[in-house]
Amino acid sequence: MATPTARPLSKRVLLMGTCLCDAFYDDVARASVEILEHLGISVDFPENQTCCGQPAFNSGEWDASRKVAKHVAKVFAGELPVIVPSGSCAAMNRHGNLLQFEENPDPAITSLANRTWELIDFIYNGLGIKTWPGKFEQPTRIAFHRSCHSRGTTTGEAVRTLLSSVENAEVIPFGQSEQCCGFGGTFSVTFPHISGQMGTLKLDHILDTKPDLLAGIDMSCLMHLSGLATTQGRPVPHKHVIQILRDTLKS
Repeated sequence: MATPTARPLSKRVLLMGTCLCDAFYDDVARASVEILEHLGISVDFPENQTCCGQPAFNSGEWDASRKVAKHVAKVFAGELPVIVPSGSCAAMNRHGNLLQFEENPDPAITSLANRTWELIDFIYNGLGIKTWPGKFEQPTRIAFHRSCHSRGTTTGEAVRTLLSSVENAEVIPFGQSEQCCGFGGTFSVTFPHISGQMGTLKLDHILDTKPDLLAGIDMSCLMHLSGLATTQGRPVPHKHVIQILRDTLKS
């Protein structure tokens, strides 16, 4: 594998695997470790980690969410960067937990917020890697869904730049690209019909471009969109961006 030139932010990090890695997308966690180690970063995975607390937070159960947040801060205590392969979970660590403790600031929560990175943002801005020496064997059209929790961050730019630098890759635009996919965590459970309609509209715009691959940085969005696509009889291959970076290096 060709190794990009990196500007080390830290030679060691803590990986927060997220619930969806644990339950459905274990290969995303595996790819995260493989790429970080490939870049010369030592990865620690605290085994007593749990949910970030976002489901309870989004449901208005802030007392329950605070308990989870305190556990997360304890598990990931210290000074090392906390790397998360999910824009929504990273946003919960950075912003949601701070909001919950706004009236009574907790130093551990503040520390966690200041050390949390979304994975691709860490690679691009933390390590300074601006191009990726990967290759698709065939020309590959990629529709990149930039999830809501990455708005206001540089993650979208990081993803587009890295994917566009992969040989034979083309990141294609599609209509209403800034619209939510409709998942919204517990929103999809509380309002399944609205969630499904939003996802179908998003999917319509994506599939109109006839992509070879749907990419994202949030497994929840990918699960929602791919599930709808499969149910509707129009499946589309999908991968987390970190899987694409890994797999194109291997090709």
